[in-house]
Amino acid sequence: MKYKSVFDIIGPVMIGPSSSHTAGAARIGRVARHLFGRKPEYAHISFYGSFAKTYRGHGTDVAIVGGILDFDTFDTRIVDALSLAEEQGIEIKMTEEDALTDHPNTAKIILGDQNGKIELVGISIGGGKIEIVELNGFELKLSGNHPAILIVHNDRYGAIAGVANILAKHQINIGHMRVSRKEKGQEALMIIEVDQNIDPVLIEEIESLPIVQQVVKINE
Repeated sequence: MKYKSVFDIIGPVMIGPSSSHTAGAARIGRVARHLFGRKPEYAHISFYGSFAKTYRGHGTDVAIVGGILDFDTFDTRIVDALSLAEEQGIEIKMTEEDALTDHPNTAKIILGDQNGKIELVGISIGGGKIEIVELNGFELKLSGNHPAILIVHNDRYGAIAGVANILAKHQINIGHMRVSRKEKGQEALMIIEVDQNIDPVLIEEIESLPIVQQVVKINE
């Protein structure tokens, strides 16, 4: 197996005791925050498997809330995340679930306010690495390791080509791409991980496509 850097072997710079249960949890929470795009009024977090059994002892609770507050894995404020969330007026609710999941370190996060909500399922796969495997009912595979664009669009011919042409015009290289849909001809989700940070002008061009409903960017 090849590693990109020494941090793939020894794990990320982080606060407290486990890369899977703290660094990974913080990254899941932070991706949720970036996808939501603003400070939520509430965060409902469900823990499954190993997360459910040990989330208090391993600091998974403070780590995932720290991520929701947009703290990085090494941010020392993570240890006070629960009280800081309360100070910011964010309602935090945590539950332990018995349901079996495909991965033992699984968390579901619902972030919301009066203008909307998102529901996300993430897994911590070890060494601080994560995958987002579900977003608002869509199946996906998002690592959070690279800048990414998530595009909600109508499931019609030409959707992929239209987006790809804009990326090519801006000389953006696609590292990974996946399209999922709930039903044929209905709403679909395009997930594109790219090799460069994403300029707002590019996002505006994608948003102008007639088949596009919503665009969210995640910078590394």
